[in-house]
Amino acid sequence: MKSKLDVVVVSGLSGSGKSTAIRVFEDLGYYCIDNLPVVLIQKFLDLCDHSRASIGRVALGVDLREREFFADYPRAFEELQNAGYRVDVLFFDASDDVLVRRFSETRRPHPLGGAGGPSAGIRRERELLVGLRERADRIVDTSGLTVHQLREELHRLYRDAESADRLTVLLVSFGYKYGVPTDVDMLLDARFLANPFFVDELRPQTGCDPDVARFVLERPEAREFLSRVESLLDYTLPLYRREGKSYFTLAFGCTGGRHRSVALVERLRETLAQRGYRIQVKHRDIQR
Repeated sequence: MKSKLDVVVVSGLSGSGKSTAIRVFEDLGYYCIDNLPVVLIQKFLDLCDHSRASIGRVALGVDLREREFFADYPRAFEELQNAGYRVDVLFFDASDDVLVRRFSETRRPHPLGGAGGPSAGIRRERELLVGLRERADRIVDTSGLTVHQLREELHRLYRDAESADRLTVLLVSFGYKYGVPTDVDMLLDARFLANPFFVDELRPQTGCDPDVARFVLERPEAREFLSRVESLLDYTLPLYRREGKSYFTLAFGCTGGRHRSVALVERLRETLAQRGYRIQVKHRDIQR
């Protein structure tokens, strides 16, 4: 029998934002518990599932304090899935230099740093977490996020529990000049398309504006590109959902992240919504 519980496992690198995330999940109405021993996870969820308090959403914080978890999580997830629980793994990451700076600013030692300091601890932790990162349903890179922006991102991703059984597609536009996003499932380069930046009257606008959208999307190569992308997604998205994936992130990149990638995301937003997917959009660099 499938459980009605919505279970999120929150993990990731030390200093990447897990503690903030747990507080946000509490605000969203999740029953949160941090550092629960792996042997107690299924028993805890069973209690929640049969509680008279009508617990519907649970967030479990997991980090290196619970060392046994990282040895046993494949078995633990398999047991939970066999018991009928749907488990989403949310993994927080950040670049090494950002993590080192955060530990320096807070004057906290890295849990694995020892004599090598934060840098050595971060490298060791990445090695220990590589398997869990690969298993994650969603990876959030907090390198460029403030606490406020992280809170907004989690609210956007998790506040709507009514669509939990539908695949959520996050469409991201970005500029290559500002770096490639790491928390995506598929990335496509749109820099081969004609660039509105070189048209004086279009340069101040964005891909959300009709004139820019027409300039980008009405050319034969753009129409052909979108047609092939749609065919690819028509084939792959149902397969991702069949494998139990709840979230899929597709990013389009152009040079500055204001024109071509934005126009493509906005057009694809309409197309996928018509196909019944739950769509979220993030224009990462549109204001730069």
